[in-house]
Amino acid sequence: MLPEILEIAMIVSFGASWPLSVIKSYRARTAKGKSAVFICLILIGYAAGITAKLTNPVYMASFSEKWYVLFFYVLNFCMVGADLCLWFRNRRLDRKAAAGQ
Repeated sequence: MLPEILEIAMIVSFGASWPLSVIKSYRARTAKGKSAVFICLILIGYAAGITAKLTNPVYMASFSEKWYVLFFYVLNFCMVGADLCLWFRNRRLDRKAAAGQ
């Protein structure tokens, strides 16, 4: 039980900043200061974590009791994915603004 609690603490602490990052990206309307490569690396890391959980027979045997661990991985993956989508939107807005000058 303690390993799962510590893992959740890690995932929650890593994921706490993503909603703020998504809001900031949405409001900023610029991709400046953000790296799509960095965001993609984070997505790959979360995908690896999700895959590790789904392919771990010990975890899957007790999935009905420990589903919440995977939930946080998926939630963080979705938040980072939203931030990446906003990066592409903001890059398009940057290009549009540069063409208008």
